[in-house]
Amino acid sequence: MIVSSEDELNGLKEIGRLCAVALKAMGAALEPGITTRELDVIGRKILEDAGARSAPELCYQFPGATCISVNEEIAHGIPGDRIIKAGDLVNIDVSAEKGGFFGDTGASFTVPPVTAKNERLCRDGKRALWVGLNQIRTGQPLANIGNAIGTFAKKNRYTLITNLASHGVGRSLHEEPTEVATWPDPDETRIMEEGLVFTVEPFLSLGGHWAEDGDDAWTLYSEPKAPTVQFEHTLVVTRNGPLILTLAD
Repeated sequence: MIVSSEDELNGLKEIGRLCAVALKAMGAALEPGITTRELDVIGRKILEDAGARSAPELCYQFPGATCISVNEEIAHGIPGDRIIKAGDLVNIDVSAEKGGFFGDTGASFTVPPVTAKNERLCRDGKRALWVGLNQIRTGQPLANIGNAIGTFAKKNRYTLITNLASHGVGRSLHEEPTEVATWPDPDETRIMEEGLVFTVEPFLSLGGHWAEDGDDAWTLYSEPKAPTVQFEHTLVVTRNGPLILTLAD
């Protein structure tokens, strides 16, 4: 999607903020003893009370309003009876639609007591996201995003999951530009256009390189098995840098 009017931008801002508010509330509710289904109910209520619809349900018939992935799961975890425990590493991904516009955001959280390893991984996962966001400007190569995140990961001795990419969003959950790498991709030649809407969502890992299918049709696991975090924002490309749509405040 290329934003072409103030009305379009306002629609994107509204759904982006809603996704961010739901994510923030779910993160605040994380504590030992809560189930992933109970967390999902919190996110669903915020979205539905505001007139929004879960994008995974709407677009893909996903069995939940949000994706909640715990420890060995790195993406697309199905909300259910799994009980959150002390020390867990939890990723929450919230995407939704309202008025024909889509937003998409995600973050990883630690449940105390936190190991130093996981605390650092979460901190640096967020840093990796911002390293990518700082490359965004009208007329610049899309490849700059993956190159910068790749340099950051290598310098800090992390790996990146290289089959879960960022993507265009706006009028649908996944659209052009498809497969925006958050790792160095020598074949990426596209240029960022003014008003282009897409996500940046690196998966930073302590050894994982690939996302593998599990026993169900949705949940993904790192290969090799390793702690992995994801942080994600939806943004609009401008001459002054990224206009981030998925902020709660």
